[in-house]
Amino acid sequence: MPPLPFDIPDDRPVLIAGPTASGKSALALRIATAQSRPVVNADALQVFDGWRILTARPTAEDEALAPHFLYGHVSCRGTYSVGAWLRDISALLPTFEAPPVIVGGTGLYFRALTEGLADIPAPDRRIREQADALLAEGGIAAMLPDLDSATLARIDRQNPVRVRRAWEVQRATGRGLAAWQDDTPPPRLPLFACVPVIIDADQDWLEGRIAQRFDGMMARGALEEARGMLADWEPGRLSSRAIGAAELIAHLCGEITLDQAVERAKAASRQYAKRQRTWFRHRMQGWRVYRLPRDGGL
Repeated sequence: MPPLPFDIPDDRPVLIAGPTASGKSALALRIATAQSRPVVNADALQVFDGWRILTARPTAEDEALAPHFLYGHVSCRGTYSVGAWLRDISALLPTFEAPPVIVGGTGLYFRALTEGLADIPAPDRRIREQADALLAEGGIAAMLPDLDSATLARIDRQNPVRVRRAWEVQRATGRGLAAWQDDTPPPRLPLFACVPVIIDADQDWLEGRIAQRFDGMMARGALEEARGMLADWEPGRLSSRAIGAAELIAHLCGEITLDQAVERAKAASRQYAKRQRTWFRHRMQGWRVYRLPRDGGL
């Protein structure tokens, strides 16, 4: 096995973030096997069962090389949140004999872990239904007048998920999201106690890698995986956000050709990677950026 690309003290947890297809899972596995560490998932889509290929969950061969946790443990019909993930990983951390390698592309998971997360009560079904009706009638603009000024100044008003979340919190608790965030408890793993690394790569290489990886997913049975999910497909589920899922389902329903589905899935992956890189750059200060060589080799 080649040496690790940077020094990693064996007494600290390792956090590895990066855009989709950047090779972060492979690096995590290298570190885990070299230092006898467990691997913990920090990707919001890899927590769900059902979409193993499309979400690039570790293979059975990978899982045989090191213990893996929080992969595929949530039903694809269920819901999950950053709070649920933080509770799950908080319960796991004391059980590990060695500091884990925590890897994924969901920046909010890492921020909750290293900066803390407000314990906000989840909205009930009635509140969610009210949000659905309001969005259907007036879009996110209809929610903004109900938010307090501190929350409005803090959230991305163009992001439907963030606006809806703030609206539901306000309606369910009578208190603004910003106020809840200001009462955030101490972080479970402070950044200074970890080895935090963001993988970055040349854009052309990454886009080529995205295309190559999706072709590999198709070769390994992504279309058959989608066919197995077709009878129970529900586009509103969180698990249905797996990149490529909607496109392959659309093909299986006769709406687009397979070539169109593949190209649209690759385009969605490129757009997702761009959003991830922007998020990491602006929201995860204090992390070490490890830029891959132009050939992408780790």
